[in-house]
Amino acid sequence: MQKRMLRILISVAVLTILLLGTTMYLRAGTGAGTAKAKSAGYAQLTKLQKRFLSGVVSSELDQQASPNTSSRPRNYFPTSDDGCPQSRGGNIKVNQNCLNLTDSDLQGRGQANNETAIAQDPLHPNHIVATSNDYIRGDSNCVADFSKDGGQSWAESEIPTGFTRGTNFGNVARQYWQAAGDPSLAWDTRGNAYYACLVFQRGPGVTNNPDFSSAIYVFRSTGNFGASWNFPGRPVIESFNTTFFPFEDKPYMTIDDNAASPFRDRIYVTYNEDLADGSARIFESFSDDYGQTFSKRALVSSTSPLCPNVVPGDPKNSCDLSSFSQPFVGPDGALYVTFDNSNNAESGPNDNHFQVLLAKSTDGGVTFGAPVLVGNYFDLPDCSTFQGGQDAGVSCVPEKGRSMTSVFRAANYPSAAVNPRNSNQVVVTFASYINRDSNEANGCVPAGLTSSLTPLYAGVKKAGACNNKILVSVSSDGGASFTGGTIDPRGLPVVNQAAGQAITDQWWQWAAFTSSGRLAVSYYDRQYSQDEFNGDMDFSLSGSDFSVRNFNTVRVTSASMPSPTQFPDAQGNSTFFGDYTGLSVIGNVAHPLWMDTRSPDLFLCPGTSVPGVPPALCTGTEPNGRTANDQDIFSQAVTVP
Repeated sequence: MQKRMLRILISVAVLTILLLGTTMYLRAGTGAGTAKAKSAGYAQLTKLQKRFLSGVVSSELDQQASPNTSSRPRNYFPTSDDGCPQSRGGNIKVNQNCLNLTDSDLQGRGQANNETAIAQDPLHPNHIVATSNDYIRGDSNCVADFSKDGGQSWAESEIPTGFTRGTNFGNVARQYWQAAGDPSLAWDTRGNAYYACLVFQRGPGVTNNPDFSSAIYVFRSTGNFGASWNFPGRPVIESFNTTFFPFEDKPYMTIDDNAASPFRDRIYVTYNEDLADGSARIFESFSDDYGQTFSKRALVSSTSPLCPNVVPGDPKNSCDLSSFSQPFVGPDGALYVTFDNSNNAESGPNDNHFQVLLAKSTDGGVTFGAPVLVGNYFDLPDCSTFQGGQDAGVSCVPEKGRSMTSVFRAANYPSAAVNPRNSNQVVVTFASYINRDSNEANGCVPAGLTSSLTPLYAGVKKAGACNNKILVSVSSDGGASFTGGTIDPRGLPVVNQAAGQAITDQWWQWAAFTSSGRLAVSYYDRQYSQDEFNGDMDFSLSGSDFSVRNFNTVRVTSASMPSPTQFPDAQGNSTFFGDYTGLSVIGNVAHPLWMDTRSPDLFLCPGTSVPGVPPALCTGTEPNGRTANDQDIFSQAVTVP
């Protein structure tokens, strides 16, 4: 078992009574349970499936940290009966829980929040529901937060995911679930909020339970603003197995909230299903009875000449390597699903691009047309190659220069919306490492794929060379064709047009239209301070003009956030920070929702909580000298620029 050193700096309050040394050794990287778990179902995934697999499922890593706390951290000490609310300028903490003191070898468990989603009642925009993967109970769970005052204050509500009906799991009374995540939210036009949640079993190795089942459920908050939810959840799909496959993954939900639509209040949920043959397909199911039951599923990622490289044994032109789906609805009731796909042709050994596709349904999700090309994109670079061997097998967002702290897994994905003023204008945003500001002309050159099928580039760590950008591809014919279908990503317009963004990274965007037809996009941004060189990050919001080609940008975070440390590797850098962020827009006001790392992580001081020595708090220093931090979720009401 690999070991790493964790420095413990003792708080002043207990310094005089501690006689222990200030260093100790603790397990790091992947713990014993993790190694065993990955020798079971995880090991059977293909390299592409491992890239696609939801982070909340694959992140079973052990961690560490600790130093000193002379102040009273606001994320730990409650300020009222409401828990630990916080604000940083206009940035408001959404999860109201106070930080748990987790053992340092499990840093992040019992603590973190990541992968955000947020939605507003279309009739009462001050009613907002937000969510994230919430680790407060130890492993990840689906938890909601709700606001009745436009996001100025928040309260928490628990999603009852502990068990569901067991009829399809061996015809037992109850199926208990060990973990949950990948949340999404939406409202209907009757004042009800809905929550889609992936639940799953960790399986043998991590646990002594051979069950590898997974399922996707929808919960409804009936008229009380997200304060409580129906029980048990209603199944979209249930998979009972002890082999890991099929695994139901990455669900996302939308609701047709157009009062004049023929499919008013229809709930749509899409997800990808991973199979033992290495394939991953997108499916969709809908509900016409306010989430009580869901339809037979429809295949979204069907066949297309755009998908020549199929999984062996599958039909010709099958788009069977797909993930990161997002369903969204136009004002005319048309349903669209956009998603990442890896079945595309390649032009040579150094070509490492992938593609974003979109499928459309005009019959309320019963059937879908063939996928069309939204655009080609280049994913983020292989982490291990450029970040000193850290986080092997996945992509990340490396900072420039010698620093190597930004190693959390990250992938580029699409987020899209239809103009409420023009149902023919469909806009899809997606990020690409090769773009108009980052390409061969300034030293960013594609260099093929690793054995893990993650991209390589020349210029990754060079200032002014490679940087990730959020691109815009537009359809003017209701999704039949897109500008990115014929324009190379090097020529597509970018959301990130501020002067400081031309040579810095932006990633994990979400997109929505204002009521007047302007596009708003929120995302992580390294244009500020020294973010691009030390791995710190901020959150920004960009707004377009009516052409959706020109964008203004505002900084949302009141100060830069350090690169995360929860779920750390042997050096103390986080390997998991979620997979996506959220945004809601009504009128001209946006509510972005992001993971925030500006609060310290806290631990039990070594040598305390023993006979004669009361427990005391310490902050943490990772093996690389960085201060350990927490993962909360923050939001702010921002006028779209």
